Amino acid sequence: MSDRYAEIGHAREVFLSCVARGPTIMGIVNVTPDSFSDGGLFLSPQAALAQAAELVSGGASIVDVGGESTRPGHKAVPAEEEWRRLEPVLANLVAKAGVPVSVDTYKAETARRALQAGVAVVNDVWGLQRDPAMASVVAEAGAAIVVMHNRERVDPAIDIVSEMERFFERSLALAKRAGVPEKHILLDPGVGFGKSREQNYQALRAIPRLEQFGRPILVGVSRKSLFRDLPDGQSNGRLIGTLTANIFAATLGARVFRVHDALEHKTAFSVLNALQAIKYQG
Repeated sequence: MSDRYAEIGHAREVFLSCVARGPTIMGIVNVTPDSFSDGGLFLSPQAALAQAAELVSGGASIVDVGGESTRPGHKAVPAEEEWRRLEPVLANLVAKAGVPVSVDTYKAETARRALQAGVAVVNDVWGLQRDPAMASVVAEAGAAIVVMHNRERVDPAIDIVSEMERFFERSLALAKRAGVPEKHILLDPGVGFGKSREQNYQALRAIPRLEQFGRPILVGVSRKSLFRDLPDGQSNGRLIGTLTANIFAATLGARVFRVHDALEHKTAFSVLNALQAIKYQG
């Protein structure tokens, strides 16, 4: 590993050790003008750092920073613009967050720059399959990688779980070819990406089936439109839906939860852990 990546190994292992112990909260900080939930709120470095600090105090074990919205219908931005948004935040966040930092990008050049800034995890919504250089960039840095399932368009007729399995097989082959250690890889079923509502539910329900790959599962359902038709679905309804889905995913074996609301999830997981630790005497 290059000297410029020397600090990544420690931060990566801190993150992976958290994942091994139990439900791990990944807090979301979007430095974008158009993200579906918090677009425009954290564009300034000061606002982004303050939000990261709040997430960590609420229980986040890692902070995930994104410079391009990947919501349905999003407008792609060039790597230079993505980095322009990320650079002033990452420069301080890695030093001050007190937890490992992840970058949410599918562009190898953005990932390379972020890794040089000290980021320890790359969260790739195209699972190493959009940018051919991504796997090599991750391997060179010794970073962890979140491989997410994605599709260009929704097709309600397909068997989405079988499609996910084939996708992950390709991603894992790319990672292996580039020299990314298997122990550095997490899988994300990609709820909300190229799936119908029913397929999103199927993707969550398939977590035990995805465990065949032997990698921790990350779930990202926070505040998504999947919950918009719930009562009060624009605010509390989405939070309640998110908590319910994440608790359900945790009981199925998911290990990492990418969320906007860290404290609420810390509380929910504390209750879940307490209940699971009780030995029924009946």
